[in-house]
Amino acid sequence: MPRPRAVLAVLLAALLSPLATACDGAPAPAGSGGADGRPAVTLAASDHLGGAPVYVAQERGLWSAEGLHATVSTQPTGRDALNAVLGGQAQLGVVGDLPAVTAVLGGRELRVVADLSRFSDWRLLTRTDRPVTGFAALRGRKVGVPQGTNVEYALSRMLASAQLTTADVSVVNLAPNQVPAALARGDIDAGVTFPSFYDAARTALGERYAELPFSGYTARTLLVAGPSADEGATAAVLRTLLKAQRAMDADPAGARKAVLTQSKGALQAGYVDAFQPRYGYGATLSAELLADLGQEAAWAKAAQGLPGSADRAALLGRLHTAPLTAVDPAAVTVH
Repeated sequence: MPRPRAVLAVLLAALLSPLATACDGAPAPAGSGGADGRPAVTLAASDHLGGAPVYVAQERGLWSAEGLHATVSTQPTGRDALNAVLGGQAQLGVVGDLPAVTAVLGGRELRVVADLSRFSDWRLLTRTDRPVTGFAALRGRKVGVPQGTNVEYALSRMLASAQLTTADVSVVNLAPNQVPAALARGDIDAGVTFPSFYDAARTALGERYAELPFSGYTARTLLVAGPSADEGATAAVLRTLLKAQRAMDADPAGARKAVLTQSKGALQAGYVDAFQPRYGYGATLSAELLADLGQEAAWAKAAQGLPGSADRAALLGRLHTAPLTAVDPAAVTVH
């Protein structure tokens, strides 16, 4: 058992260490202002392309125009961004739909503020020396996937398209960047990971690389709020992201460059150029979003045994429409 003094030291280090590099200075506690008196907001981001408006806002310094002192950290996955919100390290988070759904079903205090982007160009990665020529051929195979992310749900939809479930395959839990190497070593027969690792798999496998495209699941990148999020600051964040979206529409090449710069080496130019145009952007709260969250919640309850309700009324209660309604009323079409 760790000694109390050691535990205290770890806790103090976590509290005193900066959350991230801020665009306007050091992070400030929830509800306080920055050194210049502007409202402070902390945002944990993930998925550079799904959350591209966040990175465009960073690159172009758009937060200050809305009177915000914003601190943005970039997490490896939406699950990590969600944990930062739930753990109190961030007031807002940019997360995938599945992590948000599982948190809601688990009874965590979380509100969905906006659906920021949508993506449906998925691939099952495999090898030419494995006879995986269709999703039905996955039966009995080892499939690598980062569990707890929306990639896991993408795999479930791939399997369902062939009347299979995860019980019909051997699921191997891997970090997103581990899938290409595991596939190259032959540790797994197939894998599903984030699109940013498709090229790594192609490089690792060379002539043995094979893939199956899948568009039967639309992944959504959500802006979520934790219990410490201020409604006025949240609305200001949304106004900033809408400005960033307009900048992206006006200058797509410049937006791709901004995301590439903000990734600080995590992304390659070829990937950004190829995949950012495949995302649909625009902050909304729609009936389609609610329906998709309901399907995911039903799956998560069955697959993970989560206790919360997956019915429409329960999920609707987790959509916090006030900030987006204040900023763009026409974008809120769910009631």
